[in-house]
Amino acid sequence: MTMTSRMDPTGRQARGRRALAGFAATALGAGALVAAAQPAAGAVSADPWVGELPGNPISDVYRFTVPVDAVTDATGIEDGVVAVQGNFGPGGAWTDLTMGTDGPNLTATYGPLEPGLYYYQYAARPGWDEDAVAFRNPDAPQEVTSKPTYSTLFVPGPGAEWLADVDGGGALETLEYGAGPARGGEALVWTPPGYDEDRAEPYPVLYLLQDEEQGYREWAELGRVAQIMDNLTLDEDAEPMVVVMADGEDPGPAGITKGLLPAVERALHVSRDGAGRAIAGIGRGAEQAIAALVDRPREFAGLGSFSGGSDARFTPGKVRQINATTDVVRLYAGNVTDPGYDDTVALAGALTDAGVDFQSDGSDPETGGTWDTWQKNLHDFAQRLFRDVDDDGPSEGHLPFEERELPAPGTTPTPWIDPHGVVTFELGPEFADASTVRVWGNFGPSGSWPRTPMVQQDDGSWRLSLALDGGSYYYKFVVDGVDHKDAGNPTTVFSEPTWSTFAVGGDTLRGRYTAPVPENARGEVAVMDYPSTAGGGEERSAYVWTPPDYDPERAEAYPVLYLQHGGGQTWTDWVEVGYIDRILDNHYRRGTIAPMVVVMANGNGVDFPTEITTRIAPAAEDQYHVSSEADRRALAGLSMGSGHTLSTLWAHPGEFGYIAAMSTFGTVPDDADVEAINAGTRLLRIYTGDVQDFTYAPTMQLVASMEERGVDHEFAPVIPGPHSWDVWQKSVIDLLPRLFTDGADAS
Repeated sequence: MTMTSRMDPTGRQARGRRALAGFAATALGAGALVAAAQPAAGAVSADPWVGELPGNPISDVYRFTVPVDAVTDATGIEDGVVAVQGNFGPGGAWTDLTMGTDGPNLTATYGPLEPGLYYYQYAARPGWDEDAVAFRNPDAPQEVTSKPTYSTLFVPGPGAEWLADVDGGGALETLEYGAGPARGGEALVWTPPGYDEDRAEPYPVLYLLQDEEQGYREWAELGRVAQIMDNLTLDEDAEPMVVVMADGEDPGPAGITKGLLPAVERALHVSRDGAGRAIAGIGRGAEQAIAALVDRPREFAGLGSFSGGSDARFTPGKVRQINATTDVVRLYAGNVTDPGYDDTVALAGALTDAGVDFQSDGSDPETGGTWDTWQKNLHDFAQRLFRDVDDDGPSEGHLPFEERELPAPGTTPTPWIDPHGVVTFELGPEFADASTVRVWGNFGPSGSWPRTPMVQQDDGSWRLSLALDGGSYYYKFVVDGVDHKDAGNPTTVFSEPTWSTFAVGGDTLRGRYTAPVPENARGEVAVMDYPSTAGGGEERSAYVWTPPDYDPERAEAYPVLYLQHGGGQTWTDWVEVGYIDRILDNHYRRGTIAPMVVVMANGNGVDFPTEITTRIAPAAEDQYHVSSEADRRALAGLSMGSGHTLSTLWAHPGEFGYIAAMSTFGTVPDDADVEAINAGTRLLRIYTGDVQDFTYAPTMQLVASMEERGVDHEFAPVIPGPHSWDVWQKSVIDLLPRLFTDGADAS
């Protein structure tokens, strides 16, 4: 860009980008405006190591692929622990995706990701108890100036249109200003589409200040200011304005009002009047913005506090001036995991006590102290500036700010769950000397398993708070690479001794069906003993669920579902991890399933077709009032249990009228009696996760075999997720209404 200095007809120095060169590097504080680097328009990621999972029927699942040699080249570490670290956790929490070896590469797969911006880095450590070395792909551009190892991934889609690149947007450039009261520095400037330095009215201007340990360019690189403002302006949802992102390490009120503002006003055609200025900041930047407003109340017509607080004194005189001249004072924060939440609550109280007129956007229940939150804050705040807005209430779904206090360490069972679904994990001070403590759990998309770092407390204990969607969860602590059970959680998983479980209510499919029903509406879960074919007739046990109004004397025997576990599991898992009793309770209470009995037996180490037909089913028929008729019996299982289910179908066609296989495998045997299978089976339904589920390809092979051999079946829509309980719970929620009735899928 060629820049020259010019004078307007009145002899005053002209404003605008063409005028900037004349002030470059002068003591007056104006400076040079140069183009800022931007990622390619429409790029999802500039990192060649990341891309959508190929061949996946579910979109927005991403695979990270790092050559093993590249790790050593970048870090000097060989045979270490490598992870992708990023804001992939619940509510944008920073979490680790441990990478596994795949030939000459390391890979990690994650998703489906919700639309939005993600930022991440790769990290290697020689061992779990040693410091990690972060790096990025050397063939990818440096995208985040203040955090050079970061890369970004933008996932387009519904709900993130306002964060996407758009044609005809404004310009993003750098303003360098000299050694005035602001002690020198830089600012990033966004000018709106069609910016006209000669228009009659100067543009209103919004000043943005970053938090400590952030760089001012993060507003654009992670906050996507340009995309947000482009979309708002082009859609006429915000007034055309200039946005200045200041390099304010700690300029103080005077540095802003006496240094930054004059420099911007000399360089650009922006308002020099308080009615045309607004200021906002994150954390420390919010504190600086509030201090600037209190110091010079007439200088700003709008103030936004994003996850911030203030120790400013709101004297009666200052309050009168602020209320008279400031159109918008609006407070924002994420959920209670936001480190600025308590400061925001205190600020709201201080403003109320002082009599300052302000608006509350409330607490965003979805995200914490992350750029996901601050992007939404900016999007809302910019629409309220320099125009009349009728609604000054909080954004839809936001919660009122209220004081909160976590229980003192060691005083409650863990995890501790607040009324809004924020879950706090705790590990005691006996691990005070640990180097790394993480929570491993099915908290990732569709039940995947990231490792989320815990934060050490003053007493040596460790805590982590996450905002989780409704559903049931299982987790363990990983201390310097060693698994530990949560001693404060009394739940047990027999097949996984270090696991603990809990459930969070919420309006999601799994949230609705794994929530406890009132005690008087619950079925009974009892233990049934039976003689197995294993080990010369050893006694084995099964869980049996009966409906709350089960009547062993009723005229008609109950239909029965025999439900099988997977490999490495046993008869307790469908209850202890799968929460099948709650799923059944909720279905039954809604009237969406037929009254039935469900038997969950031990399928390990036996010839299952023989075991089910000669031991498990006869024992159930002897001890419970269940039917032996084929069209009143169902058989289903997951993974290994699906193999048991299908092998029984092939060997004994017509003995179980309803068959379901989840995350399955195999082919139709050559000697299978297809005619008998079709004649004796009312329903044969196949479920699978997506390509993340390691049985996805074998499932597709089975489906193709069924089609080739003419076996009547239904192939359910692919469920996003890996080989996990999230997939199997959704499968069984869908399956149950289809048994012994003409019911449809659950809603």
